[in-house]
Amino acid sequence: MKKKILISTGGSGGHVIPATILHEHLYEKNDIIISTDNRGFRYLEGNVYKIFLIDTPKLNLLSLPLNFFKILFLTIKSILFLKKEKVNLLFSTGGYMSLPLILAGKFLNLKIYLLEPNLVLGKANKFFLSSCEKIFCYTKQIKNFPKKYINKKVITHPLVRKEFYKKKTRKINNNKFCLLIVGGSQGASIFDQKLKKSILNISKKFSIKVIQQTHLNNIPLLKEFYSKNNVESDVFNYDKNFIDKVDGADLCITRAGATTLAELSILNVPFIAVPLPNSKDNHQFENANFYVENNACWILDQGLFEEKIEQLMEEILSNKSNINKKIQNLSNLNFQNTWINVNQKILNVLDEN
Repeated sequence: MKKKILISTGGSGGHVIPATILHEHLYEKNDIIISTDNRGFRYLEGNVYKIFLIDTPKLNLLSLPLNFFKILFLTIKSILFLKKEKVNLLFSTGGYMSLPLILAGKFLNLKIYLLEPNLVLGKANKFFLSSCEKIFCYTKQIKNFPKKYINKKVITHPLVRKEFYKKKTRKINNNKFCLLIVGGSQGASIFDQKLKKSILNISKKFSIKVIQQTHLNNIPLLKEFYSKNNVESDVFNYDKNFIDKVDGADLCITRAGATTLAELSILNVPFIAVPLPNSKDNHQFENANFYVENNACWILDQGLFEEKIEQLMEEILSNKSNINKKIQNLSNLNFQNTWINVNQKILNVLDEN
């Protein structure tokens, strides 16, 4: 008999995409529901997933009294939903959105599992460590992880969408050096504003093509800039076929979200990481630093980005041996990272507990 599993996730791509990957690992042997809010809904296709919408308010001291009653109401709503759907097991990818559902799961004595894709333990996951059976992590060196719960940690390769594994042995043969710029679907203003001049200067020395993700409102301006300066470009916002953009890249400039770095890594795409300086617990820096310590990427402080990026790109394009070394090190990191290995690890842990 199939288990009924609810995967609770937040509203950002960094939370929702790992939830969809878990769904892909689990759906053949289980009945899966994904819970998210209205922000996360746009990452999900309703005809593919069974979805439970729940809008958990952000928690802050100023609105704590009002939020308390909202959380209480949503917890009761979650209890009724979990009972109605006869859910056996709850999986959370972190974030405050999961709070009512995990509280409901505790009330109903459901088995709870957590996923921590970042190199710093998130506050929500830390709060629920005592209640979970196991927490899946990508490395043993997770910052802020309480020693008394070390036995709950399960180390697995980073969760990456199945189609990325099919492209793992890709061969690049671009006529032009292809630069991918990933700012997330909300864009990264630093990439839009402080990279154009450097790209223009680089394009005068090297033959390049730019594929750039930006905010929807910025697309016309960037397209016009590249067209006016005869730089071949592909400017986009959110693309569910993002893998096709990554697949053709020689180098990527990116923020340091765990899923984005894992996807670049599995395809052996060298990258320059520019961690978001105000990310919670500085987790984006820690995500990128893992690859730096394995000599598998470059990292730039946002404060030095405008000053250093052009020089770094010129060094990379002038000396291909450096970029080839990064490719080899990424390949070494992912030597045993296969869909089957990750799938068996997850299923075995759920069956054992």
